[in-house]
Amino acid sequence: MKKQFKTFDEVKACVGQDVATSPWFSVTQEQINLFAQATNDHQWIHIDKDKAAAGPFGTTIAHGFLTLSLLPQFFESAFAIDQTRMGVNYGLNKVRFTAPVPVDSRLRGHMHLLACEDISPQGIQMTWQVTIEREGSDKPVCVAESLVRHYV
Repeated sequence: MKKQFKTFDEVKACVGQDVATSPWFSVTQEQINLFAQATNDHQWIHIDKDKAAAGPFGTTIAHGFLTLSLLPQFFESAFAIDQTRMGVNYGLNKVRFTAPVPVDSRLRGHMHLLACEDISPQGIQMTWQVTIEREGSDKPVCVAESLVRHYV
């Protein structure tokens, strides 16, 4: 269920807490192929099913940066702030790709609010620890500290 905040103050009150979890998202071979085309990263572990079947994971795997690029989708599907007119990705402090994402995996993001501060003009900057999990795995596939700004 999508978490709904009415104001920035409601968001600020959640610093130090697990705030939201996104719905599951399936990573398909078509998405992996399109990401390879968009980024010109055609490494065989991502796009060559036959070669990947004999590789270390037994199948193709998603690019780490494809997994990371799902952050905006996880945020959008997990929570909303009514007061917001616009939100922007401000950057990342750290990112770790802790496990592979085999094709057809289902992923979701867990959002923990590390910090929230006022910024000018009329906005907030949130620092989120996002842990991306793969269904059926005990180990997360990615842990990222993401900076997101929202403006009135």
